[in-house]
Amino acid sequence: MHITKAARRYSSALLQVAREQDLVEETLEDVKFIRNTLEDSRELVLFLRSPIVKKSDKEEVLEKVFKEHIHQSTYLFMDLMIRKDREALLDQIAGAYIDEYNKFAGIQPVQIYMAFELSDKQKEELVEALESHTGKTIQPHYHIDESLKGGLAVRIEDTVIDGTIRHKLDKLEERFLQTAV
Repeated sequence: MHITKAARRYSSALLQVAREQDLVEETLEDVKFIRNTLEDSRELVLFLRSPIVKKSDKEEVLEKVFKEHIHQSTYLFMDLMIRKDREALLDQIAGAYIDEYNKFAGIQPVQIYMAFELSDKQKEELVEALESHTGKTIQPHYHIDESLKGGLAVRIEDTVIDGTIRHKLDKLEERFLQTAV
């Protein structure tokens, strides 16, 4: 999902308010709940983005869906987003808040692609090595991709460490083609 600058600014402001009120963890849980609810309901997202739906109707629906399930300060933030005509950004703000929280807490999300499932011990050793390499707490997201043939690839932000058999075979083929010419 593309996150706009406006969504990043709002998420940053929300984190700042959460820090001031000592509600960072609670706000994170609220934001995850909001994000999951929006991800699970395309209809709700379309409703919030619709320019023909009245602001009062959007406020009423968000109150029914969220008010009893999230902290009051998070709900007031959502209400402010509606009053500022920014309710269409709620899903982006939620994603950006989680990114901001991870930076604040020193957590590094990492995508790990592997040809087959690793054992728990292998996963533990891999996470320890990545934490040592990055100096941050690793939040691994594992993906099985049998086309990799073996090995694994790790993506940390824009950096990819590719130790897959498929990658090595591609490199070998490239070398053969260059020498054959």
